[in-house]
Amino acid sequence: MGGLRGGSNLASWVVAGTLAYFLWVKPSQDLKREQQERAALAVASDPNRYIEKRKPIPDPQETGLIYGNKNRNSKTDK
Repeated sequence: MGGLRGGSNLASWVVAGTLAYFLWVKPSQDLKREQQERAALAVASDPNRYIEKRKPIPDPQETGLIYGNKNRNSKTDK
């Protein structure tokens, strides 16, 4: 480990970690963020993108389920 002990060893690791962050990690994060922003702008400016123009048709059942007990009221059971 280069013969360093104690506080100087810790300081050298802090310096190395800081350099690694600013030389490798931060640039790659910035590049990813910039690519995501470019992709978002490309999607937003695409004139041929699909836009939903109809409202969805609601499910006529009381429970909203596709199958099961249809329109059965608990008041009629009493």
